[in-house]
Amino acid sequence: MQISRGEKWFYRINYVLLTLAALTCLLPLMNILAVSLSGNRAVMSGEVGIWPVEFNIASYAALASGSPIIPAFKNSLIITVVGVALCMLFTLLAAYPLSRKAFYLRKPITLAIVFTMLFSGGIIPHYLLVDSLGLVNTYWALWLPVLVSPFNMLIMKNYFEHLPEEMEEAARIDGCGEFSFITKIVLPLSLPMMATIALFYGVNLWNSFFQVLIYINDTDKYNLTVLVQQMVRSTSVLLEFTSLQPDEMNEFPPEGVKAAGVMVLLLPMLIVYPFIQKYFVKGVMIGAIKG
Repeated sequence: MQISRGEKWFYRINYVLLTLAALTCLLPLMNILAVSLSGNRAVMSGEVGIWPVEFNIASYAALASGSPIIPAFKNSLIITVVGVALCMLFTLLAAYPLSRKAFYLRKPITLAIVFTMLFSGGIIPHYLLVDSLGLVNTYWALWLPVLVSPFNMLIMKNYFEHLPEEMEEAARIDGCGEFSFITKIVLPLSLPMMATIALFYGVNLWNSFFQVLIYINDTDKYNLTVLVQQMVRSTSVLLEFTSLQPDEMNEFPPEGVKAAGVMVLLLPMLIVYPFIQKYFVKGVMIGAIKG
């Protein structure tokens, strides 16, 4: 099919706009990485752009020696991995029954869940509830309130509703039970959707900040997001966390250490995303039904 001249210009303009949009996301990240890998003189004089100047890893060394960055990283992993597993399990347990036509209460329950997306009790009643359950200063205060996201549950529910009924009928004829049908048929066909929702939950839990400040009192339980924010906000906090002396700041630039902390915070999501991206573009029903 021949492309008209107007369509060619339309595609060219789209490519230019998408390239500019990608650069607005990529260039700040490259600048932070370059600052974290540059020398103190170059950073303080403003010579660093998107490439490191006077390359060194002193900022990462200062961050790793004596700072609570490693325990905070472990805390973030625990919050994220356990939280994603719990959220996916309970979201599945909520979405699958509500997608079954045989469940006659699915409409009123779905409306009740949608109602919670429009109205909430607020922060103070939320905190009082968590406190009354004895969950303050535990990670359950971060997991329990977000076990089932109404938005993610509705996405999962609608996806299950559009799976072909013929597959379920064929599975029932072959003697497939409910649990086997979910694990052997529904979940394998739902990998793109499940991976997307897991990424939503993972990013939300990894970046938990306000909830950690409210519910977690023990600083040893702080996650990486809170730690990096405190380091970026105050140089005195940075000195305390990294056990550096003021006269050592010439060798370990504060801006470089802050940038290194930001990169450590961003790195896990940057590593995980390419492995999940393939599910976003993968055909959902390819090979599921022939005929």
